[in-house]
Amino acid sequence: MCADKRAYSLDALRGYAILTMILSATIAFGILPGWMYHAQVPPPDHHFDPTVYGITWVDLVFPFFLFAMGAAFPFSIGKKLAGGVSRVCLLKAALLRGGQLTFFAIYIQHLYPWTLSSPQDSRAWLISLGGFVLLFPMFMRLPFKLPEWGHRAVKAGAFLVGALILVNLSYAGGREFSFGYSNIIVLVLANMAVFGSCIYILTFGKPWVCVGVLPFVMAVFLGSTTEGSWVKVLFDYTPVPWMYHFNYLKYLFIVIPGIVAGEYLQEWMRQASSSKDNRRKCVPVCLIILTLGLIVGNLCGLYARWLLVNLCVTVLLLIFGLLLLRKGAGDYERLWKKLFYTGGYLLLLGLFFEAFEGGIRKDHSTYSYYFVTSGLAFMALLFFNIMCDYYPYRKALKFLIMAGQNPMIAYVATSLVVMPLLGLLGMTPYLELLDNNAWLGFLKGIVLTMLSAGVAVLFTRIRWFWRT
Repeated sequence: MCADKRAYSLDALRGYAILTMILSATIAFGILPGWMYHAQVPPPDHHFDPTVYGITWVDLVFPFFLFAMGAAFPFSIGKKLAGGVSRVCLLKAALLRGGQLTFFAIYIQHLYPWTLSSPQDSRAWLISLGGFVLLFPMFMRLPFKLPEWGHRAVKAGAFLVGALILVNLSYAGGREFSFGYSNIIVLVLANMAVFGSCIYILTFGKPWVCVGVLPFVMAVFLGSTTEGSWVKVLFDYTPVPWMYHFNYLKYLFIVIPGIVAGEYLQEWMRQASSSKDNRRKCVPVCLIILTLGLIVGNLCGLYARWLLVNLCVTVLLLIFGLLLLRKGAGDYERLWKKLFYTGGYLLLLGLFFEAFEGGIRKDHSTYSYYFVTSGLAFMALLFFNIMCDYYPYRKALKFLIMAGQNPMIAYVATSLVVMPLLGLLGMTPYLELLDNNAWLGFLKGIVLTMLSAGVAVLFTRIRWFWRT
């Protein structure tokens, strides 16, 4: 493969996760069918109910992003390790990245318009927009000719200004600045950036040792209910409660399988060629149908609680896939075989775990949830590899790819750019009118998601990327 080859499938998967995350947060609440929301917070009241089992498409959003995060480690970290960068330097960088993401989680949570005023006013909209602009010197190297110390000074100054803004702002409802008030999704990502990266760095070149960490994490979770045990002490210990809890490490069950997928992708990209077996043109088409069938089928079956039917159908689809890929030849089919086999194994493992802990659910998350969503993430990556890297459909999915290449901007675009601009233009009351109708309420989510994607795509086009 040529040196500048890129796994656009991974960008597309990350972009899909980010944009569906935005969509799930912007559609009308209370009036759409239950499968349009998190399964454990059903309409119309959206009160958390842990006795509800099953998952919806919304429950795949976060694990798909975690999976993509893990899959990126072999490219971002593995490349440096292979190039001779020391493990110590990379461990320090992982800690720094975790610290920056933690700051990001606290910063954006305090600058959301609804945090600043209720109802939102021009002051809140403008502060949110200003906060978005300040994120650029924090998380990107500005395109100015400065000495290295100058770039570092600009970055440090931006972080200092951001911190001063947070502690001096007045917030809605008499709220005061608090380290404990942060965006939980980004905070979990910060923990995964540290622990996932460190595990990968320390086990580099030994992927099964990396996977071998998971039983120990499982053991701590299973043993944490025994009062007086050292395992319980380890589980409860947190020197900085606003930054770390052992409970966050449960998502390693998704990040580490993502690392395995990233290794598969990197190995595929290192091949001398990317030959396509023209004698088996039906294979990619069948795999597209299979992967979509497995994802949609398991969502429907697990949500409707057709557990035995879902298991039987899944097994039949997996058997068909095994037979289809048995005689695979060429670089693509070898990659697809690895992704399909590993994803199928994890999916089946999750379905066998389904009855444990009452049933699959995102909150409080179960082992079935980790394994099923990891397996489906493998299938999604396989789907995007065919669509973006095998077939010439990259342009049709370019909005996903470009949003996935700038995920931090995409994540905050709705709250810190799109909504403030619409608020300043006086259009937010019209958006609220759409919440009275199910179809229009869903359309509102689509429009806001596309506008947010447009913001991310714009900065990707001009190559302004936020990095930690």
